[in-house]
Amino acid sequence: MESDLKLVAQGLVRDYAGRRAVDGVDLSLTRGEVLGLLGPNGAGKSTTLRMLAGTLAPSAGRIEIAGFDMARAPLQAKRHLGYLPEHPPVYAELTVDEYLKFCARLHRIPRAARRDAIAQAKADCGLEDVGKRLIGNLSKGYQQRVGIAQAIVHRPDVLIFDEPTAGLDPNQLRGIRELVARLAANHSVIVSSHILSEIEAVAARVVILHHGRVVLDERPSGIAHIPAVVDITLRSGPSTQTLAALAGVQSVESTGDGRWRVVAETGHDIRSALAETAVHQGWQLLEMTSHAPDLESRFRELTRDVPDHAA
Repeated sequence: MESDLKLVAQGLVRDYAGRRAVDGVDLSLTRGEVLGLLGPNGAGKSTTLRMLAGTLAPSAGRIEIAGFDMARAPLQAKRHLGYLPEHPPVYAELTVDEYLKFCARLHRIPRAARRDAIAQAKADCGLEDVGKRLIGNLSKGYQQRVGIAQAIVHRPDVLIFDEPTAGLDPNQLRGIRELVARLAANHSVIVSSHILSEIEAVAARVVILHHGRVVLDERPSGIAHIPAVVDITLRSGPSTQTLAALAGVQSVESTGDGRWRVVAETGHDIRSALAETAVHQGWQLLEMTSHAPDLESRFRELTRDVPDHAA
């Protein structure tokens, strides 16, 4: 029986001249799933994707694509994989049809099946009307579509897209987003992006990397269940321990000048308890602001570097 697990990566490590760019990353991808990979610059996203795609060997760890080990059976593993790097690997001097024919041959698609494979990839990517045009004369949005077409022409189980919407205008960006959503019907997809809203729009699961490590792996619907944050300002305040002892409070941080950031336990609304306690204790509540949890706030929280003197 064929497994629904299409990609497994365990303990991925990559070192560059003594610097650890990726440190023990574990990832998995099931059939038909879209995984969004996020992280600040230098977090290790592109390095991780290059290892998953087989273009960069890990210093340690293992990768399996559709049941084939990338190190022991690289050709078999890569037959089930399509990859769009950050800069599309297209040839400006070729037409779209010439380029896709070249890619189909590289993927060893039988001659009798190439015409249909190319036609299907063009249809999926909205390239039917530009087949005879030189790639170098196409807009960046269409060049991105050509890059995606080469990744799907052989109908792989797993697609890896590194920043597919980088540098696109809003209309082009929306087109690529819709294309990724359509591809998810028949492929398992990993998408890397700096645009959080794009990941929220297409991904069924979000992974955040920071300093080469996974700091979040959950579904966007689960992001809403992270602890809510309440900022309060008190004229005469309590101690940190007093606030932390209130029911439903997960953590408390003093931000100076009578200001406190209070994080609630999952499922608890602590605003009423904070206000009532402030009145009863005479703390003179001056301001209260609650922050609705979302992917952006979670990203900022998890990728914020604490200065050495405050650590």
